[in-house]
Amino acid sequence: MSSLRGSRRGLLTAAGGLVAGAGAGVAARAAPGEAIPKPPVTAEAFWGAHQAGIVTPPQSHCYFAAFDLTTDSRDDVIDLLRAWTDAAARMTSGQTARAMGDDLDIPGPDSADAVGLPTARLTLTFGFGPGLFVKDGKDRYGLAGSRPPPLIDLPRFNGDQLVPEKTGGDLSIQACADDPLVAFHAVRQLARMSHDAADLRWAQTGFTTRPADGSTPRNLMGFKDGTHSPELVDKAVWVGDDGPAWMRGGSYLVVRRIRMALEHWDRTKVSFQEQTMGRHKYSGAPLGLKNEFEPLGLDRNDADENPIIPENAHVRLGNAAENGTAEILRRGYSYNDGVNFTAERWPPWRQGMEYDAGLLFMCYQTDPRTGFVRMYEKMARFDMLNQYVTHTGGGLFACPGGVREGEFIGQGLFGSV
Repeated sequence: MSSLRGSRRGLLTAAGGLVAGAGAGVAARAAPGEAIPKPPVTAEAFWGAHQAGIVTPPQSHCYFAAFDLTTDSRDDVIDLLRAWTDAAARMTSGQTARAMGDDLDIPGPDSADAVGLPTARLTLTFGFGPGLFVKDGKDRYGLAGSRPPPLIDLPRFNGDQLVPEKTGGDLSIQACADDPLVAFHAVRQLARMSHDAADLRWAQTGFTTRPADGSTPRNLMGFKDGTHSPELVDKAVWVGDDGPAWMRGGSYLVVRRIRMALEHWDRTKVSFQEQTMGRHKYSGAPLGLKNEFEPLGLDRNDADENPIIPENAHVRLGNAAENGTAEILRRGYSYNDGVNFTAERWPPWRQGMEYDAGLLFMCYQTDPRTGFVRMYEKMARFDMLNQYVTHTGGGLFACPGGVREGEFIGQGLFGSV
């Protein structure tokens, strides 16, 4: 029995080992001369030069959480990051967050709700917010001089209606997995470990579904989401030698909770939706074209010399060519938090019951000042899509480079002071 302790799959295997073993044997057999089929990839490596969950092929579910540090002790923060690193390495490899003990009368080292489940390609990506360095004018941990210049306080953009309770944070965790319970379980365990040093500030679930044919998934507005990626991902995403040593191989994450006025959108003619986006709804192709992946052709005009893709279309304003070559790697998830009744004018065109649903927008870049901020400053003012969406929360986090075994996340930052 001791060999099963600490394994998330241990209890299930122990209870049904003969059945599981027989099934595995059948699945592995192949006809003479045929290669044994490879099992699907269910685990993503935690250790490495970069944190997983950034360029990892998107999983179907996300649980994003931001924390406020409550301790004034630098050692407490280091202990927390050590514990989180160890637990993340264990959970992404299919183990419980901590090793199981023999005394079942004390709170368990793992809530056990994911026992028996596969790892579901779980990734855990950690980030540091501005408050880790300076908060309320105070350098709590002696890190103020190590705050990297790209980790700015995001400006307030035109149209923002940010809810303080869903904005900011000193630390962040992005858990992605192909099973929603696996993602939630991971954040739940890490939150349990933080109770003496940090409080959960806000959290947001997200989901996406890739069609069976492997085509681009769609957002809640029905348009394909994620058609374009940077041509040079490494150059657009990873911090190089021009950044501080602890950020090399890392990236800067901008996360925004974007509420969509789906009721209003669903009553809009498809032709106007397409003008708003700059793409055809069903094919995903740029307006006037047939293939989703054809270049936008922003210089194309109609017979009256008007641009085929309107000047204020979403894809035009978000294109690198319109923003001084600014590029970001999007990692977006839809969210649906049910409905709510509000007497406020939010969204502004009607009152009453509204879906609280939209996009958990996340993007990674080498520098948000020349990435998201440069891009969105123009979009916030002119994008036709703004009449249907409201940014209600989010934050900016510095996600350090990857971790080698024996280290903890952000060790280079704390060792640099």
